[in-house]
Amino acid sequence: MLSAVLRVALVAFSLGLDVFAVSVGVGMRGATTGAKVRIGAAFASAEVVLNLVGAGIGALAGKALGDVAGYIGFAALVGVGVYMVIESLRAEEAGFDLSRGWGLMLASLSISLDSLGIGFSIVYIGVPLVVTLVAIAMASIASTALGLALGRRLGTRIGERAGIFAGVVLVATGVLFATLKYFHIG
Repeated sequence: MLSAVLRVALVAFSLGLDVFAVSVGVGMRGATTGAKVRIGAAFASAEVVLNLVGAGIGALAGKALGDVAGYIGFAALVGVGVYMVIESLRAEEAGFDLSRGWGLMLASLSISLDSLGIGFSIVYIGVPLVVTLVAIAMASIASTALGLALGRRLGTRIGERAGIFAGVVLVATGVLFATLKYFHIG
């Protein structure tokens, strides 16, 4: 039982890492309380829903897409980061907003595609699916809150360059996670 709980905690923590990274990037640009609630709800919902979808697909189709889904998510994270850097360098006022609309949906999906892959095997960790999904949702919400808070502090310190730095952080995070996945670390 302890082993299964530890596995759930590790899965929830690892899924929370990319949520944390994106939240730091969003927090660096500043976010209202309403935006923080939207972001937390969207990220947690995306993590849970894609784990459910992954569990369903995994039960039907096996692990054929499992490894690829994580890399697609990491590539999307890099893409969002590159776009943020480009928009920040252009200094356009209507930049890519990850706190609402299409930006929030893209960010939620990009950080949750790895959840799709994890969902393929999540039913085999020896813990009821509902318990696992609740743990993942809680880790996502906590990671979002912490990332937004830390990002806000970083954003006030680096000022106008926050958008560039946030984009670089997202690119580096996507590359790091893909590298770790490739070498089966973590």
